[in-house]
Amino acid sequence: MSYKIKQDISIGKNLKELRKNAKLSQEEVAAKLELMGLSTSREIISQMELGHYSIRVSVLLALKQIYNAATFDDFFKDLF
Repeated sequence: MSYKIKQDISIGKNLKELRKNAKLSQEEVAAKLELMGLSTSREIISQMELGHYSIRVSVLLALKQIYNAATFDDFFKDLF
């Protein structure tokens, strides 16, 4: 039996804010992820920011580095 986990909280708004604070376009983020061995398109970055795409942990780790986030709390601020 296969179970699908439904995303119940979106961090998309925070992802977009972190990207803009880093002065990066969605295309630039996708290119940086590609260089890190994580194949992700601009469209997927957009879907993540809209809360329509579940983010893999490996991508979240890479985004922390790309966005120079101090802690993972930056991704989850104002959600609780």
